[in-house]
Amino acid sequence: MNDSTGPQSASQRGLPVVGEPRPERADARRNRLRVLEAADRLFTEHGVKNVSLDAIAAEAGVGKGTVFRRFGDRAGLAVALLDEREQELQAKILTGPPPLGPGAPPLTRVLAFLDAYLDLLDRHVELFMDSENASDGARYRIGSYHLWHRHLSHLIETAHPTLDADYTAHVLLAPLAADLHNALRTQGFTLDRMKSGLREVATSVLRVGEAVGDGNE
Repeated sequence: MNDSTGPQSASQRGLPVVGEPRPERADARRNRLRVLEAADRLFTEHGVKNVSLDAIAAEAGVGKGTVFRRFGDRAGLAVALLDEREQELQAKILTGPPPLGPGAPPLTRVLAFLDAYLDLLDRHVELFMDSENASDGARYRIGSYHLWHRHLSHLIETAHPTLDADYTAHVLLAPLAADLHNALRTQGFTLDRMKSGLREVATSVLRVGEAVGDGNE
């Protein structure tokens, strides 16, 4: 969510991290997560613009002042929620089990990432649209986009060294734009249909090089 790629991860070929985690007390983290989980439930059920801080505080069992001091306003809370979910996906990519994490063939990891990202996008499409449309070209400046691009680029280069990995990574990320996803859902496309279509595209591009490398980072 930030306009920076963040610090580097030495164990993952320099993959940037999403967000800028700060040390916090265990009780403060518990309260923050309670608020984020409450916001997640209410945003999903009612839509971001239809949920008040009062309702989120009540759902989380904390005072409104606690929510306001930590997040500022509903927009700040929405940013924090999306940042948290993106960090969870990042952790699975960096250190989780295969196929999303290290240890699977590169094509398998690409497909696992696309599926996982589509799940995340589908659940939080309103938050993604707000983030990606905050200003012209905002989608391509936020740290998370750079992370996903770096991850895919490395896997593509491993799977198929003859491809332009940087460009191909952008190609695979293009259908994951929030505006397009929302438009397709509005037109009646199911999540399964979108997953299947994107998997077919990725497989057709990368299948030839699947046997090159083992995908371990």
